[in-house]
Amino acid sequence: MTPRQAQEIIEDALLRVVPDADLAGLATDADVREVLEMDSLDFLGYVETLSATSGLRIEEDDYPAFTTVAGGAGFLAARAETG
Repeated sequence: MTPRQAQEIIEDALLRVVPDADLAGLATDADVREVLEMDSLDFLGYVETLSATSGLRIEEDDYPAFTTVAGGAGFLAARAETG
């Protein structure tokens, strides 16, 4: 999985949880929880959606990586590479 593919998976997951989100203006290093006004249940749904759509197991300790698009994309790409 390339970082761009990982970013597309992240953007899809964000839109599933926050359907009216404007991702075009979202900086990849911005905290998605703040910018998209996600509560803890939204964030959990986002990470669970990522796990399901990527086919990769995401542990609770890994959640901080997904607070930004760039961090999440890097995590998914690296995890896909190492299995």
